[in-house]
Amino acid sequence: MAHYFLVVWGPSDYGEFDTYGTQEERDAQMEATGAFNDRLREEGSFVYANGLTEPSTATVVDGTGAEPIFTDGPYLESKEYFAGLWIVDVPDLDAALMLAAEGSKACGRKVEVRPTGSV
Repeated sequence: MAHYFLVVWGPSDYGEFDTYGTQEERDAQMEATGAFNDRLREEGSFVYANGLTEPSTATVVDGTGAEPIFTDGPYLESKEYFAGLWIVDVPDLDAALMLAAEGSKACGRKVEVRPTGSV
C-alpha cells in the first residue's frame, strides 16, 4: 500500500457561501464529501482529510536566511488555490486516480494527485 496526497483545487473568490453560489449548493457539497469520506473510512483507505481556510489567512515563512521572514497571504497570487486535501492509503496510482475522480465529483472541484515520499 502507498500514500497519495489528493489536493482539492478551488477558485480564490470567496463569497457569502464560500465559493458556492448558494447555501444549498454548499450544503450538498458538504454532504457528498462527507459520504465520500465515510466510504474511504469503511474501505480502509482513509488516512486524513480536511478543508483549508481561504488563501488570505495564509502566512508564508521563509527561514532560508539568517532570520526568518513572515509574509501575510498566499505564496503565489493565483485564480485557484488549495481548498482541501485527502491523504489515502491505496495499492497504486490507478486506485488513487479513481478515488480522486470520485472525490472531485463529490466536492465539485478539480483534484490533483501526488504520491508521498517513495512509493
